Amino acid sequence: MGGGARELAGYLAALAGWVAGLAAAVLPQWRQSSYAGDAIITAVGLHEGLWMSCAAQSTGQVQCRLHDSLLSLEVHIQTCRALMVISLLLGFFGIIVSVVGMKCTKVGEEDPVTKSRIAVAGGVLFVLSGLCTLAAVSLYATQVTYEFFRESTIPINTRYEFGSALFVGWGAASLSMLGGSLLCCSCPAKERRGQQYHQQSQPSTAQEYV
Repeated sequence: MGGGARELAGYLAALAGWVAGLAAAVLPQWRQSSYAGDAIITAVGLHEGLWMSCAAQSTGQVQCRLHDSLLSLEVHIQTCRALMVISLLLGFFGIIVSVVGMKCTKVGEEDPVTKSRIAVAGGVLFVLSGLCTLAAVSLYATQVTYEFFRESTIPINTRYEFGSALFVGWGAASLSMLGGSLLCCSCPAKERRGQQYHQQSQPSTAQEYV
């Protein structure tokens, strides 16, 4: 795969990861009611996310309510919120920086070495964004697992288990880090310097023969 194709593939993968990360941050299904056990004792399915909690009736009605107070939230939810916001900001700046540094764009064509370094900087931002998403989702999943096995006196079908947003978040983190890594690998600085040195040395050699 050529450098330009690798950059484009990395950028598209990272962009898809950023969009998926945004969807994961907004979705309320970070944890949901467990339907394990012998019988379902309630017709209401409960979902909780970083920003709101929802109740889905068996009739298909869904009612959502935003979390009332930031300070009253549990520490792991506040931490996951902060990590997801940082991840989205890093990814947003990574999108802008990568567009400037990619070979397929016309910005900064007169200095290819600096242009490739800008693309690498965009890749680093995407990798950091993916790491923040991975940390947020894994922290929340760890807390859900801990509470599921800790509350042994509560019936298993009234506990919480992993929601779909966690899997979307893991996928988003993987795409962001993969795309950022591809962008980081497309830095032909040594090649460019070698070509420039070869071009500069040709006139002097010709003058010696004259």
